Amino acid sequence: MKKIFLLLSFFLFAISSFAQKTAYETKLNIQYYNSAVNKSDSYINERCVLDIYYPTNIKNFATIIWFHGGGLTGGNKEIPEALKNKGFAVIGINYRLSPKVKAAKSIEDAAAAIAWTFNNIAGYGGDPSLIFVSGHSAGGYLAAMTGLDKKWLQKEGIDANKIAGLIPFSAQCITHFEIRRENGIPETQPTIDAFAPLFYVRADAPPLLLITGDRELEMLGRYEENAYLARMMKLVGHKQTKLFELDGYGHGMTEPAFPLLVNEVNRIIKEHQKLN
Repeated sequence: MKKIFLLLSFFLFAISSFAQKTAYETKLNIQYYNSAVNKSDSYINERCVLDIYYPTNIKNFATIIWFHGGGLTGGNKEIPEALKNKGFAVIGINYRLSPKVKAAKSIEDAAAAIAWTFNNIAGYGGDPSLIFVSGHSAGGYLAAMTGLDKKWLQKEGIDANKIAGLIPFSAQCITHFEIRRENGIPETQPTIDAFAPLFYVRADAPPLLLITGDRELEMLGRYEENAYLARMMKLVGHKQTKLFELDGYGHGMTEPAFPLLVNEVNRIIKEHQKLN
């Protein structure tokens, strides 16, 4: 009888554990500009949409905003498989692309999508104080620009310092090569101007985790750009800048980088929980 009771208890516990497993839902093609803006511009109406993958049976979860790569000229929104089923929401963003618009419009769109997240994630059950911004290559550039140059989010009524963490993958830290191309500057001519994340090093920025591929295998000087940004952030007094170089991986270094992103998100969540 005792054995039967123990087996029954184990069976009920297993059922209970399975029932409590986190469930997720995906909603597609949500417009992140308001209806007036969408009606005024057919390209915005078509392109400026996001997908959200989020837990449905837990509350106050963290959110990762993910910007796709593609040189600001191509690519499409995605919810990376490696970020699913981790207990937080993931938002994949589409943004306008060059040459259909000037590349600066991509930054404008990125800021609008981040603002949408701050303004709407609580309605899905998320915690607006736990919004992380990430992306690969051009997407990493957008994450760094919107997080370091505060003016883009200020236009949307959001303080960039409210971002819980910036985790760009293989980001351009000097002026993006597509913006340089628009101005007749070769991609091998390094430029640091108002369109360079490096231009906005500051001590009060959100925690910054920079991840690149191997310096000998990366695109152009991508590792060195990130290393310079990391060094300058530390010199101006930023206390939470880290840099990872993934040996043996080139520019397409996302798979080994995703676990580092997840670890960083969980680290900051734990810190947030201690303070609250």
